[in-house]
Amino acid sequence: MSTIHPDPEATGAQTPHLDFAGTTPYEDYVQADVLTHLQHPLSDDPGEMVFLVTTQVMELWFTVIVHEWETAAHALREDRLTVARDALKRSVRELEALNASWTPLAQLTPAQFNSYRSALGEGSGFQSAMYRRMEFLLGDKSASMLVPHRGAPRVHAELEKALGEPGLYDETLALLARRGFAVPRSVLTRDLTQKYEPSFEVEAVWAEIYADPERHDDLVRLGEALTDVGELVWRWRNDHLVATRRAMGSKTGTGGSAGVAWLEKRATKNVFPELWTARSHV
Repeated sequence: MSTIHPDPEATGAQTPHLDFAGTTPYEDYVQADVLTHLQHPLSDDPGEMVFLVTTQVMELWFTVIVHEWETAAHALREDRLTVARDALKRSVRELEALNASWTPLAQLTPAQFNSYRSALGEGSGFQSAMYRRMEFLLGDKSASMLVPHRGAPRVHAELEKALGEPGLYDETLALLARRGFAVPRSVLTRDLTQKYEPSFEVEAVWAEIYADPERHDDLVRLGEALTDVGELVWRWRNDHLVATRRAMGSKTGTGGSAGVAWLEKRATKNVFPELWTARSHV
C-alpha cells in the first residue's frame, strides 16, 4: 500500500514565513534598503553607476579588512597566534574579493571615464578614511593624511588614534621579541606615528625563523599569513595602477594627485619588507 505525501505548498508545510508586521528580519539585519539607495549619480552617463557602486563596495571591503587586521593585532598582543592567523587568513579571502572589484573598471577607455569624471570634482580614492586606516595598520603612517578629514571630527579622531597605535607588523615584532628573538630596541620603541623603516636586524630574525621551520613552525605560519596579505596588497596597488593607466593615461589624478606617477611609486613598495628580503638569506 502506497503512502500519499501531501504537497508541501498546498499544506503550507516547509514554506518560509512571508508575512511580517514591519520590515523583514533580513532587512533589519542587512539594511539592504539603505545600501541600495545610497547611489546618486551626478552625470547622465550610464557607466557612472558601475563606478559608483564598485567604489562603495570597495569601501565595505576596506571596513571588514580593517576589522580583521585589528582583530589580528589585538590577538598578537595577547600571544594568541591561532586567533591572529585565522583573522589574517579571512582577510586574504577578503583581499581577493576586494582586488576583484577592479574587474568592472579595469577596461575603461579614456572616453568612457571622461564621460563622468567631472562628477568626481576633487574627489579621489586617496581621501578614503577607511583605506587610510588599512594603510596605517600596514605600517604606512603619515600624519599629513589626516588633514583632508579635519572637517569630520569623528573620522579625524579615529584616524588620529590609528596613527599612534601599533600596526600589524609592530605587534608581530613585539611578539618575536617576547619569544627571545633579537628585535632591536630601536624598532620596538620607534615613533609609531612614522612610517615603518626596514631593519637589517629584523631581516636576520626572520631568516633565523625560516631557516628552522620545524622549531619555529607557528612563527613560520604567521610569517606566511602576513606574506599572503602583503602579496595581495601589492596586487591591489598594481591593479589600481593598471586600471588608472588605461582610463586616463598620465594625466593629473582627481583631487590634484599625481595620478599614475604616484601610483607607480606606491606599486614598487612592499609591506612587511623584511619578510621578503629575508628569503634571500635562508
